[in-house]
Amino acid sequence: MASGGFGFAAVGVAALADWRRRPGAAVCLLGTGAAQFGLLALIVLLAYGAPDRAALATVPPLVAGVLLTAAGVRRVAAGDPRRAGGPPPVWPRVSAPAGIATLAAAGHLAAYGPFSTGMVLLGLSVIPPLVVRELISAADNRRYAGRLAAQEAHFRALVSGGNDLILLLDDALRVRWQSPAAARLFALTDADVLGRHFADLLHPDDAGRIARLLDGVLAGDRPTLLPARMRDGRGAWRETESTVSDQRGVPEVRALVLHVRDVGERRRLERAVHQLAATDQLTGLANRRELLRELRARRGGSGALLVVDLHGLGAVNDGRGHAFGDTVVVEVARRLRAVAGPEDLVARLVGDEFAVLTDVGPVLAYGLGTRLLAALAEPYRMAGDEEVRLQANVGLAEVGGVGPDDVLRQADLARRRAAQLGRDRIEWYDAYLEEQLVRRLDLERELPGAVARGELDLVYQPVLGLADRLPVGTEALLRWRSPVLGTVLPAELLPVAEDLDLIGEVGRWVLDRACRQLADWSAGDRRLWMSVNVTPGELTAPDFLPRTAAVLATHGVPADRLVVEVAEPRVGPELPAVVARLAGLRSLGVRTALDGFRAEHASLAQLRRLPVDLLKLAPAASSAHRPDAAGAGGPVRPPLTDVVVGLGQRLGLEVVAAELETPAQVDAAARAGCRYGQGHALARPATAERVEAYFEEFPSASR
Repeated sequence: MASGGFGFAAVGVAALADWRRRPGAAVCLLGTGAAQFGLLALIVLLAYGAPDRAALATVPPLVAGVLLTAAGVRRVAAGDPRRAGGPPPVWPRVSAPAGIATLAAAGHLAAYGPFSTGMVLLGLSVIPPLVVRELISAADNRRYAGRLAAQEAHFRALVSGGNDLILLLDDALRVRWQSPAAARLFALTDADVLGRHFADLLHPDDAGRIARLLDGVLAGDRPTLLPARMRDGRGAWRETESTVSDQRGVPEVRALVLHVRDVGERRRLERAVHQLAATDQLTGLANRRELLRELRARRGGSGALLVVDLHGLGAVNDGRGHAFGDTVVVEVARRLRAVAGPEDLVARLVGDEFAVLTDVGPVLAYGLGTRLLAALAEPYRMAGDEEVRLQANVGLAEVGGVGPDDVLRQADLARRRAAQLGRDRIEWYDAYLEEQLVRRLDLERELPGAVARGELDLVYQPVLGLADRLPVGTEALLRWRSPVLGTVLPAELLPVAEDLDLIGEVGRWVLDRACRQLADWSAGDRRLWMSVNVTPGELTAPDFLPRTAAVLATHGVPADRLVVEVAEPRVGPELPAVVARLAGLRSLGVRTALDGFRAEHASLAQLRRLPVDLLKLAPAASSAHRPDAAGAGGPVRPPLTDVVVGLGQRLGLEVVAAELETPAQVDAAARAGCRYGQGHALARPATAERVEAYFEEFPSASR
């Protein structure tokens, strides 16, 4: 009897301890109550000698109690809290002993009669410690359950408050669960997501790619980052990045776990930063960095790069201010965009240099360059009815097998070649330009210090009278005897000297050396002149006149023995300043000459303004007779030499036919009335010693 009471008391206490499992606990309590009632009734009946028929009346509550207790245990076991990480239930441990004890007590009563008082007291003495123990265990269970609930709340708070949406996908890629953050981050409800294929939530352009990647993860591929656009609960497409983890092998998960993050704001910031880094802020065009990036992207493809250089923008900035110049630059950018194709990239490289990257072939690229020049040549009418005109040059290079920096360099080389040939010109890059660039770099590296190193030299070419073929003067011709580059002629040397701002140093050396040589030749009472070439930049320098006078005085050379030549083609841009300096030289007694006269309309108009004493004809102006345009059998017009000589005589000028290379040219110049001639057909340039020996052959001509 004690063992039965002990067992059912244990079950009842355990049921009370797990009362939070209400359905199972209620059944267990009802069963233990019925069993205890039946057991107590049986004890009382047997103690008072009740008949067996009366004792049988206690069997139903006993059996019902056992069955109800077993049902309660099964019901609780079906919802075992261990599945959720909770404490194990108590009654599976005590239900079996309780049932066995009940049956043993009932058998004892039936076979031996009532329990003795000692046995009852002994059995009852076990119940209080058991109750205390179960109550302590129940308290421990409640504390364990509290900690578990706190951990679960903490986990839910982390999942709900994070910046990622967490989705669980089954093997068919259907969403099985989503984190509570879905509503806050994407305005998505469970009805919007659960049970749907994940690709159905994505933009149609991204869905197929993401589905293939997820299928690969299911097949064992390594998880990867999944960038895609996902529709939120409001119908807007959101830029997202998802990381995937295969947790199908974890029994508590058994799914693919996706962490989805909204990266739209980050992408907008990235695009804004890229826009700032890749765009010219004044014009909105691409900048140099973006052009090089696009060239790298097109490497190995086809197309052409056009580099456009504006002329005159610096003068606009200097004369009307940089704000006005910026307005002109913005208009230039607008015109370039308007002419370029929709797929072409228009970029601004530096202040007045632009570029257009196109994917068309060479012929169409050249046509694009022609249209660009035409558009840029149109007048720029700004606010206040101000009008500006600019000129441009275009260099082209094919996009192909070289790197982006090389393509840009090649196009710029072609642009520089176009600028050398004039304005509004287009030039293609070729290998010859590359050779010229290397040569130019060598010149720029070696020229500084050439005067100090004693590498400059002069040779002299006599000027003869065409009537008697006697020398009357000589021209000093510059040579640079470079130990690295060899002999460099003025045509190569002077442009580099001007660009490096060394022309003044070189010009001072030439004037001093020529006057020293003239002084040596004049010691023998030779009446020869010495002509020296100067650039318009040298001529218009503030110290040119006093420096020339000082050199003449230093070497004791009469001023009328010095002839200063300036090239006619280079006079135009600086005509007023050149006129003033030539007049100043004449006031010193120095004679002046216009070299390379071309007998064109502009040259003839310019000649009337220039205070010069000698006129040196370019080869084209001293050529022989040629038929008129009417045809080879038409009337023969006189050569240009005749016209120029007649004009020179009317203006009081002495005419020198220069660069006479053949006897026929010499005879033609003499017939035209040229007084003097110069060229290889008469005398070649030579050193001072050889020229002096040449003069000695004509002792009376030069005295």
